[in-house]
Amino acid sequence: MATNLKESKIIRTCLDISSDILKLPVEHIWFDYDKEADVLYLSFRKPQRAKKTVETDDDILIRKDGNKIVGITILNASLR
Repeated sequence: MATNLKESKIIRTCLDISSDILKLPVEHIWFDYDKEADVLYLSFRKPQRAKKTVETDDDILIRKDGNKIVGITILNASLR
């Protein structure tokens, strides 16, 4: 099966990050990216239902439900 250059880049990038994703101590992960706002949303539970948000100094929002992290929001994601 022949793939075009864009498909090859998608496949290569997914393979490059797959081992890091598998190291996360979560059972499920959902990714959403808002290109206009340049915000990457990672959710570890659907629905997320975070009760608390902790803002870090480096534009990362940690979404928590009790002591459990249920999501992470990365602002200015393309600049990282």
